[in-house]
Amino acid sequence: MRSHLLNDATAESYRRSVTEGVERVASRLAATRGPFTGVTPAELAPVIDAVDLDRPLGDSSAALDELESVYLRDAVYFHHPRYLGHLNCPVVIPAVLGEAVLSAVNSSLDTWDQSAGGTLIERKLIDWTNGRIGFGPSADGVFTSGGSQSNLQSLLLAREEAKTDDLSKLRIFSSECSHFSVQKSAQLLGLGRDAVVSIPVDRNKRMQSVVLAAQLEACRAEGLVPMAIVATAGTTDFGSIDPLPEIAALAEEYGAWMHVDAAYGCGLLASPTRRHRLDGIERADSVTVDFHKSFFQPVSSSAILVRAGATLRHATYHADYLNPARTVAERIPNQVDKSLQTTRRFDALKLWMTLRVMGADGVGQLFDEVCDLAAEGFALLAGDPRYDVVVEPQLSTLVYRYIPAAAASPEEIDRANLHARKALFASGEAVVAGTKVDGRQYLKFTLLNPETTAADIAAVLDLIAGHAEQYLGETLVHA
Repeated sequence: MRSHLLNDATAESYRRSVTEGVERVASRLAATRGPFTGVTPAELAPVIDAVDLDRPLGDSSAALDELESVYLRDAVYFHHPRYLGHLNCPVVIPAVLGEAVLSAVNSSLDTWDQSAGGTLIERKLIDWTNGRIGFGPSADGVFTSGGSQSNLQSLLLAREEAKTDDLSKLRIFSSECSHFSVQKSAQLLGLGRDAVVSIPVDRNKRMQSVVLAAQLEACRAEGLVPMAIVATAGTTDFGSIDPLPEIAALAEEYGAWMHVDAAYGCGLLASPTRRHRLDGIERADSVTVDFHKSFFQPVSSSAILVRAGATLRHATYHADYLNPARTVAERIPNQVDKSLQTTRRFDALKLWMTLRVMGADGVGQLFDEVCDLAAEGFALLAGDPRYDVVVEPQLSTLVYRYIPAAAASPEEIDRANLHARKALFASGEAVVAGTKVDGRQYLKFTLLNPETTAADIAAVLDLIAGHAEQYLGETLVHA
């Protein structure tokens, strides 16, 4: 069994195995004709259940053959131009190269003596990102598993910085369109979900700063403590960006920690044309970025950034067997001192390789392309009598609803839109997402693929309309 360990003696076997795996994936990517095959759980589950994990196949070629039937053939492929579903991006090749390197070397980024140069590369990328945000020299941060973890750590820091030990008095303010991880974080931090005050949004799905001001004043009048304000720079459903300068001013006035959840909108940090849409982010106390969304990185690649690096001490714990306190005086750079995680992958390498090959402008131009595409898609939807589109996009998301020409109840229209989404997914021709707006069923394009065209959008709209019309026709016949 030692022949399967990666070391100097097995280097050639490693080269052959990985090359064969890359060739299989490359062939599958080249042959993909749709984002999905339409396979159902009932069809695929028996295939996987039939695999006996206690009877190994013996070699990687046989395992790759099997992988075709249990995974590769039926995977959902985000690189396809008609994958328009969730916040999943196609990935850039330099990042995939970085993934191959980091997986093989297998550095752990918790301590210097497990990563060496990896630690310094991650710190360099944190400094680079902080510079793009506009933070000063005292800023810091650390890579995380994703936006939910970054939001959790940010609110942990806010809780510890709050001027009270009575957790029942702490309140978090976020818009009604903010990510669910805000409520989940409040629960995990012992505050309870009721500690989150939901602020209504305007017609463009941006937090209403006037209402926020009134709620902050009411909070103070009741003897409660405004612990944090979470501004969203790119809501999951609409890609909306809250009014950051106004929120920053209110956070300063009321002594609240300002966190900006820019998991989606962080791509604007590299945009050659749209960076101004994040003006005000430099006044935040903490920022979440997901490079695996709008920087075209493989999952996972995320970070929390803080304006005052000293606040990361609230996540610090010294263990004698890992990062004893003496290492601080010895100036040994242990990243675990800043992180909620201990063992942690060298995910920063993917972004490093991307920037060294493509440059920030190259990444930003790709994000600009999908934002431009969203503007084209909005024009198509706004001019199509079959559809109601909710809001003009600030980033690359479109939320819309099929409206039949013939009279139908709101409930029937809901069911038609839901059916159209399911039927489209089952066909494998395209993948779209869904959500609810004011209690009604809507559909969603999340555009993160620069290869997608306006013609793709138009074709998918025709497919959706066809499925919805067929459903309504059959419903009327049986009514």
